[in-house]
Amino acid sequence: MGGNLDHEPAAGPAAAERDLGLDTHHSARIYDYFLGGKTNYPPDREVGEKLLAAFPGFRTAARTNRAFMHRAAHHLAERGIRQFLDIGTGIPTSPNLHEVVQAVAPDSRVVYADNDPIVLAHARALLTSAPEGRTAYVDADIMKPRDILDSPQLRETLDMAQPVALSLVGLFHYITDDQQPYDLVRALVDELAPGSYLVFSHCTPDFAPEEWKSAIQVYKADGGNAQVRSRAEIERFFDGLELVEPGVEVPHRWHPDADTERLVDIGSLDDAAVSLWAGVALKH
Repeated sequence: MGGNLDHEPAAGPAAAERDLGLDTHHSARIYDYFLGGKTNYPPDREVGEKLLAAFPGFRTAARTNRAFMHRAAHHLAERGIRQFLDIGTGIPTSPNLHEVVQAVAPDSRVVYADNDPIVLAHARALLTSAPEGRTAYVDADIMKPRDILDSPQLRETLDMAQPVALSLVGLFHYITDDQQPYDLVRALVDELAPGSYLVFSHCTPDFAPEEWKSAIQVYKADGGNAQVRSRAEIERFFDGLELVEPGVEVPHRWHPDADTERLVDIGSLDDAAVSLWAGVALKH
C-alpha cells in the first residue's frame, strides 16, 4: 500500500523489540514504493527500480489492485457483509479497508493480518475504527493460517459462525507451488461460515509473458520468492465457491467505477500493464 500514510508510533513493545529488517527489501514496502508511498527504504527502492525495468507496468498494477480491493469491499458491504479478514495487509494507507466498509456500515468489523514488522509498527493506523464497529491487527504469517484463525485478536473481533469476507489481495504470487498455496486458501475458506466470500487477486504472465519472466528472475536474484500464474491456475483458488459476476476478470473490468472507466478510456489502464486476475466468490 502507499499514498498519504498515517505515521503512528509503534504498536506496542513487540514492534520496538523486533528487527525491522530495513537492510533488506520486503514485498510490502516494494508495493508501497510502487504506490508512491513513503514507508520504503533504499533496498526496497533498489529492487523496485530493477523490477520496473523488467516490467514497467508494476505501478499501474499496484494501483489497479488496490482500487479493486476498495470496490470489492464496498460491494460486499453493500450486500450485508459486516465482517472482514484481510491477510497480507501491507503498509497502512487511507482509505484502509475498514474505512471503506465502515463508510457503508459503521458497525463493520475488520481484522488485519501481516508479518512485516514495519506494518506492525504502523498498525495503529489500522485500528481507527468507527465507534460502532471494531478493528484488530494480528502479527502472523499466511504460511501458518492456524495462528491467524486461533489468534485472540481475531476471536475477540469476529464471530466465525457468521459470514466473513476473506481478502487475499495481491498476496499469493509470493507463494510458490512447493509451499502448497491451494491448501493454504482451503484451510482458511474451510473455517468460514456459509454466506462468506473470498476476495482474491493474483499477478499473471498471460498478457506479457516475456516481461514477467524477466521480472521473476530479477526478484529471485535479489532473494525474493514469487510465482505468477495463468488464469486457469488462478481460477483453482475459487474451487468449491460460486464466483460473483463477472467471474475471474482483469481487475479494471470487475465492477469498474467511474474513475476506473475514465482511466481505461484515456489509455492509462490496459490488460498487459495491469497483468492481474481478480475475483470474488461466495461460499454456500
